[in-house]
Amino acid sequence: MAGNPETAGRAEPPAESHAPPEPAYDPAAPAPLNLPRTPTGDAEVDARLARLADADHLATDGHVEVYEDVHGGLRDALTALDGRPGPPVPSPSYEQSRS
Repeated sequence: MAGNPETAGRAEPPAESHAPPEPAYDPAAPAPLNLPRTPTGDAEVDARLARLADADHLATDGHVEVYEDVHGGLRDALTALDGRPGPPVPSPSYEQSRS
């Protein structure tokens, strides 16, 4: 019907799109904080701090597990600093008895 004056100049209606609709903004939805993390120089501590990013994509009720895991790991790293790295140093009385 190319010669129909009623439809001449009208554009065809757009075909239905099968793309999912854009989700509405939800202020309560998980959102990354995008906070920069400065490396500490300690690989174990840096790995624990990097784990905090896991909370970015969780609902608030999932944050507790991540925070407790990170806190426990950092506490263990600090506790390890209190331990002596090698055998105990001989006491001065031991050195005097050898002479």
